[in-house]
Amino acid sequence: MSAKSVWLLLFVCASRLLIASAARTTVTSHIPRKAVASKGIASIGYSKRLHILEIEFVNGAVYRYLEVASSVHRELMAADSKARYYDRNIKGNYPSARVRPRVKQETD
Repeated sequence: MSAKSVWLLLFVCASRLLIASAARTTVTSHIPRKAVASKGIASIGYSKRLHILEIEFVNGAVYRYLEVASSVHRELMAADSKARYYDRNIKGNYPSARVRPRVKQETD
């Protein structure tokens, strides 16, 4: 097994432990995201090296999706409805971790 494969395996295992952990752990994002035209999604970023897709929603929440092929990122960016593509092809289909919770709206 190559060093890159071992590192990726360790990263995936660590990420899954993070997801399974009940404790609130801060995930720091270093993946640049680009703003997109969507009613539900504010910005999208992708790491080709790590195969991680990061999505910021209009409510302020940011989620990281693991083991995502670059073709899925390309299709998402090209989709007429990014929110619909996300619902049909990404949500629930990849291991994920919350990077930032949604921003609670203040009530008057």
